[in-house]
Amino acid sequence: MERRSSSTARRVLISSMFLQFLAAIAVSGAKFQQEFAGVQPLSQIAIHKASLALDESAYIKASPRLLGLQGDDVEWVTVELWSPNPSNDDWVGVFSPANFNSSSCYGEDENPRVQAPHICSAPIKYQFANYSNPRFLETGRSLLKLQLINQREDFTFALFSGGLFDPKLVSVSNSLKFANPKAPVYPRLSHGKVWDEMVVTWTSGYRIDEAFPFVEWGPKGGPQTRSPAGTLTFKRNSMCGAPARTVGWRDPGYIHTSFLKDLWPNARYTYKLGHQLLDGSLVWSKEYSFKASPYPGQDSLQRVIIFGDMGKAERDGSNEYSNYQPGSLNTTDQLIKDLENFDIVFHIGDMSYANGYLSQWDQFTSQVEPIASTVPYMTASGNHERDWPGSGSFYDTMDSGGECGVLAETMFYVPAENRAKFWYATDYGMFKFCVADSEHDWREGSEQYRFIEQCLASVDRQKQPWLIFAAHRVLGYSSDFWYAKEGSFAEPMGRESLQKLWQKYKVDIAFYGHVHNYERTCPIYQNQCVNQEKTNYSGEVNGTIHVVVGGGGSHLSTFSDVETQWSLVKDFDFGFVKLTAYNHSFLQFEYKKSRDGLVYDSFTISRDYRDVLACVHDGCSPTTLAS
Repeated sequence: MERRSSSTARRVLISSMFLQFLAAIAVSGAKFQQEFAGVQPLSQIAIHKASLALDESAYIKASPRLLGLQGDDVEWVTVELWSPNPSNDDWVGVFSPANFNSSSCYGEDENPRVQAPHICSAPIKYQFANYSNPRFLETGRSLLKLQLINQREDFTFALFSGGLFDPKLVSVSNSLKFANPKAPVYPRLSHGKVWDEMVVTWTSGYRIDEAFPFVEWGPKGGPQTRSPAGTLTFKRNSMCGAPARTVGWRDPGYIHTSFLKDLWPNARYTYKLGHQLLDGSLVWSKEYSFKASPYPGQDSLQRVIIFGDMGKAERDGSNEYSNYQPGSLNTTDQLIKDLENFDIVFHIGDMSYANGYLSQWDQFTSQVEPIASTVPYMTASGNHERDWPGSGSFYDTMDSGGECGVLAETMFYVPAENRAKFWYATDYGMFKFCVADSEHDWREGSEQYRFIEQCLASVDRQKQPWLIFAAHRVLGYSSDFWYAKEGSFAEPMGRESLQKLWQKYKVDIAFYGHVHNYERTCPIYQNQCVNQEKTNYSGEVNGTIHVVVGGGGSHLSTFSDVETQWSLVKDFDFGFVKLTAYNHSFLQFEYKKSRDGLVYDSFTISRDYRDVLACVHDGCSPTTLAS
């Protein structure tokens, strides 16, 4: 009798909770927007149509109940389920926080990208019940292996029948949680504002009034020191619109940033994230390591990875119904596999594709942690991070889902003077990088234009011969289908102001994302190839090579049928670029596919310092006959 009473009480509790959940969903006016299906994988679930169909004979159980006992931030869990009326449409939703309801959701209809399910009240991910058991229809039983990451909240699992479009709640599992949901997680390295400074950023659940954050670090095998960290967070009213400000809102926890100064060039350092609680006890992360950057101009082997538009995906097969970022794990895994063979990463915009569903940023930072915790992970602002109407962005679109740059500017450090203006310069040995923010005005006379010219003009090419420009949107050249329809083969007004700067300061290569494919141009100036070579460049810098490398993982973009004379190589696939500077006179460029890590396009640049000084068309000041 006691067991029966407990079961009945539990069913009443679930029914009450779920009815409240459904009522609030109805009030919020949840819509299934077919037009934008695929932008957010969870949008495939018509959770606003969900109904109760609780069955006491069905069950769903999850184990282990306590995660992260060994200090891990990621755990695989087993979900066991049985349904008396199995269907191939049955699915399991992962809810976090475990007590799912939509009482904290807000109705909003200003943005058509607001899609059901609402992250604050519906699963953060899902998987079909027959995913790993093709006999589920016969037996009604299934075992699922799901991966959970520490997101500062507990988890529960719910079994639904009726498929994604007519979901019916059948059973709810026990809850799971991490042993320390507040633990410091997902460190991200970045260059500071000077060459001998490394910045460490991470996420935790600790407020500044309950713990003091710091990094304990030092030379590998040597004495360790502690550097304090600053703490930032933001609230719902920091968001610019829906869904970030409304149904996509999720507490981001606290983001901590520490500056490790006076590093020896190329030295290996170890570090740990720490929080000292008010009672004096300490909470630690696991130990990580990094190699300090070379001195600007230093002659050593230096290797750079560049790509854009990667996104994230679930390793357990969940949440990928829309297949929106199918190449992201391939790119991530190839970089992890080759981690010892590169020194710094530039992810030039469209990072997580959270699009206003804030929980997705935890997923992204967890996915890239093996890379970002080991080498500087430099970022650029893309439309899916920044754009929102009336927010000061150059483009009046809703692509950020209401984030308007807040998440990107807080979760990742860049050495900008003002991180709300996401443009910056950074040095890596023989490389000088000028990273623009294509979501702010770059045209002549603008604040950003002045920065770009100052950055390009400031480099000493005798010490740093390799000058690189990067931005998210294509400000140079692309054979993308939509750019070709516009007739510009780039962002309208993209190169009008900038091409004279690239030419004057002899930029070697300009990189872009936004277009989800790979393309390389000839050295070009004013729409004309200025060098007929294709694989080995030497002598004067008479034009800039433009490269689209936006195939980091998101759905691919088609090329135009128009054959442009300046386009040398096109590839409709996922991939990234690796630059290797062997010395001051020789640079190797390689385009690698994410699926196998092999090189599919390459070229070299070899030249002496005098070649950089040589005057080319519009590359030197006018001369006179004065003596």
